[in-house]
Amino acid sequence: MISGFSKLSKVEKIDYLVENYFSGSSRVKGDLKAFWHDNPNSQKVFDEFSENTITNFYSPYGVVPNFMLNDKLHMVPIVTEESSVVAALSKAAKFWSTRGGFKAQVVDTEKLGQVHFIWNGEKSKLEEFFNSNYENIIAHITPLTRNMEKRGGGVKSLTLVDMSDKEEGYFQIKAAFETCDAMGANFINSVLESIGSYLKTAIPAHDAFSDSEKEIQVVMCILSNYTPNCLVKAWVECGIEELYEPSQEMSADEFVEKFTRAVRIAQIDVHRATTHNKGIFNGIDGVILATGNDFRAVEACGHTHAARDGQYRSLTNYKIYDGKFRFEIELPLALGTVGGLTNLHPLAKMSLDMLENPSAKELMMITASVGLAQNFAALRSLVTSGIQKGHMKMHLMNILNQLEATESEKEIVRTEFEHKVVSFKGVRDLLESVRSLQ
Repeated sequence: MISGFSKLSKVEKIDYLVENYFSGSSRVKGDLKAFWHDNPNSQKVFDEFSENTITNFYSPYGVVPNFMLNDKLHMVPIVTEESSVVAALSKAAKFWSTRGGFKAQVVDTEKLGQVHFIWNGEKSKLEEFFNSNYENIIAHITPLTRNMEKRGGGVKSLTLVDMSDKEEGYFQIKAAFETCDAMGANFINSVLESIGSYLKTAIPAHDAFSDSEKEIQVVMCILSNYTPNCLVKAWVECGIEELYEPSQEMSADEFVEKFTRAVRIAQIDVHRATTHNKGIFNGIDGVILATGNDFRAVEACGHTHAARDGQYRSLTNYKIYDGKFRFEIELPLALGTVGGLTNLHPLAKMSLDMLENPSAKELMMITASVGLAQNFAALRSLVTSGIQKGHMKMHLMNILNQLEATESEKEIVRTEFEHKVVSFKGVRDLLESVRSLQ
């Protein structure tokens, strides 16, 4: 055990870790320091994002060109370490750019928060209290909401929710918010805590309540990361015959039959749906990370939405009509383009600049379309050549680095596997053969 670790300097933290967990290795100490920014001011920004920071953990930052959305070309930034994600997105973007591109629209941008409290008494009395005090609650939180209201946002509604059939005395005040271009987490939580403070003062002072009814326990005041009405749709559409590509070695009709069956399987089977949606988030998370948004909140919300009818299902769907193929996605995305890391992280700011400083609604549409593109690319590979052919080609460099191949050995292996399916064993065996001749 160590006491006061957080009070140590960064160098002292590293010294402690290296001495106690890495046998005093000078190599480890050097590796940790090697990932510091050369510019001390830049490093200070990263150090202050979190606690007990000792170094930076880098992930590849790539771009997807030629991404046509609502008749506008985008260069989309992606942060991901997974092989083939950017390549697959780029291929899907190019494919759909000649077929009308991606289309998207925002359905709504409502976000939610809850004041959870315990109160025991007659429900009708609590409803009367809530209705008669509604405007007082709004007035109480006005100092917090005034600036957001000037930007067109604020509190949209407050609703009293009775949950006492599930937990004795359990009620909520559910609040709906519009936070404009901000993700709004701090704003929402501050407003909810203010509502909680109002309840703790107003309920004991309410004359219509008996002494026992004047007791309230505010359990917690917190936003919900499930925002079912912060909804965006994206889709692609073309004639079925336009889906034909000679490399697929099947007709357009056969391709559509296989593709749509794969989607139906992801609607039916939870095991397939999980992997299906994980592929969608390969693309979505890449944009979320690149723009400084919260990928954990986005994933939690998306997965909850996928299970909204009681079974976990695909987030994408399709329609076939009048000789046309339509592939679509609908999911909640609570995103922001101002505040938080979007302003502090230099690469997040650069990402938003690259996207021509989109509004939160525009970023929602871009992100949903990227998720759809990634899913299209994955399903197309699965029902044609198989996923491993392209994925392992992209993974080849990781294998070569893991096997500590030299530059000349890498060139030999890349040439040998240009038209072969890559496998770890195959690469290792080839390297052993090459090395045995040296």
